[in-house]
Amino acid sequence: MITMRAKFTYVGIRVTDLQKSIDFYTKLLGMKVIGGGKIEQTKGETVNLESEKGGFNLELNYYDVNSPYNTEYDVGEGLDHLAFKVNDLDEILEEARLMGHRTVLDLKADNVRWAYIEDPNGIWIELF
Repeated sequence: MITMRAKFTYVGIRVTDLQKSIDFYTKLLGMKVIGGGKIEQTKGETVNLESEKGGFNLELNYYDVNSPYNTEYDVGEGLDHLAFKVNDLDEILEEARLMGHRTVLDLKADNVRWAYIEDPNGIWIELF
C-alpha cells in the first residue's frame, strides 16, 4: 500500500484586478470568500474561495506593482502555483533538494510556514 505524502488542496492563479476577480467568482459563480490576506515578503495579497464547504479551493493572487512577482501578464499563463499539504515540510524540501529541485521561496507568517519549489516544467509547487 502506498502512503500518501501530500494532499492536493488548491490552485493559486495570478490576477490583474483583485476586486473584479472576487466579484466574478462570488457573484457569477457563487463561490464564497473564506480567507486571505497580505503577504509582506512578496508584496502581494491573496483571497481564498470555495465553491462548497470543505471542497477544493481557488486562491486568487494579486501582486503590487513594486512586487518582484508582478511580471508581464499573458492570458493563459496565469497559473501561479499548485498547493500540496505535506506530512513533513522539512523532509520533503530536503528530498526535493537532493532530486535537484531547489527551494525558491520559504515563507513564515502568523506562525504558519510554507515553501515553494519548482517542478521540472518551472511551475511553482507550494508545500505546507
